[in-house]
Amino acid sequence: MVALTFSYTGSTPAMRLYLDTADQTAWAEWMPSGVFYGITTNPLLAVRAGLTYHQINWQDMVQIAADAGAQEFHAQVIGNETDALRFAENLYAYGASSNIDCVVKIPLNSWGISLTPKIQGLGGKTLMTACYDAKQMVTANALGADYIAPYFGRMVEAGLDAMTHMRAIHAMSSNGPCRPLIASLRSAQQMVEIAQIGHDCFIIAPTIAQDLFHNELTEAAAQEFERAAKGERK
Repeated sequence: MVALTFSYTGSTPAMRLYLDTADQTAWAEWMPSGVFYGITTNPLLAVRAGLTYHQINWQDMVQIAADAGAQEFHAQVIGNETDALRFAENLYAYGASSNIDCVVKIPLNSWGISLTPKIQGLGGKTLMTACYDAKQMVTANALGADYIAPYFGRMVEAGLDAMTHMRAIHAMSSNGPCRPLIASLRSAQQMVEIAQIGHDCFIIAPTIAQDLFHNELTEAAAQEFERAAKGERK
C-alpha cells in the first residue's frame, strides 16, 4: 500500500488538478466532480476539440470555464509579440469580468522568455510551458513566473530520465515563486510516482481523469454496499 500525505493551511488545497482539454463537453462531464482547480488549453488541444485557435471566442470560453467552477483558466499565446500581448491583455480582462484567474501560457523558448516580462507587466499570472529539462526551472524562477509545466510523458518518450528532472524541479521549487504543474501524463500511476517525491499539481487529460477516478475493486465494493442496503444477498 502506498501512503501519500499532504498537508495545508487555509482554504486552498495543496494538491491541485487541472483538466487539460478545450472540449467543453469534457468540462461539463468532469468539472462537477469538484476535484479540478482549473482548466488548461493550448492550440493542439483546440484542434483536437475541433476548434480553430485564432477563431475561438475567448470571452465566452472564459465565462463557460468560470461557470463550470474553474478557479483558473490557462490559454497560450501565439503569433508575433504584438499579437501575443494583445491576446494576454484581453485574456486577463475576460478573467476579471468573469471572476476567474486567467493564466497566460508562454513557451520556454528564447521568444517566450523575452516576452514574459512584458506580459507580466500587464498584471496577470504566467505559466512557462513546454519544459523538458530541470534547468528551465532556473529560468522560470528567475523570471518570477507563477507556474511551469514540465512535460513528463514527453520527456520519457524522448528517452530522458524524467524522474531525475522531476526531483530536481521539485528541489528548486522552494528557491523562487514558480510552482510546477506536471503535464503530459500518460497514466494515474505516473501521478502517484511523481507525487511521492513531493509534486502536488498535475495537468491531466480526461482519459487520465477516468484512470484516476476508477478502480474496479472500489466499484465492486460500492455495488455490494448498495445490495446490502436493499437487503439483497450476494
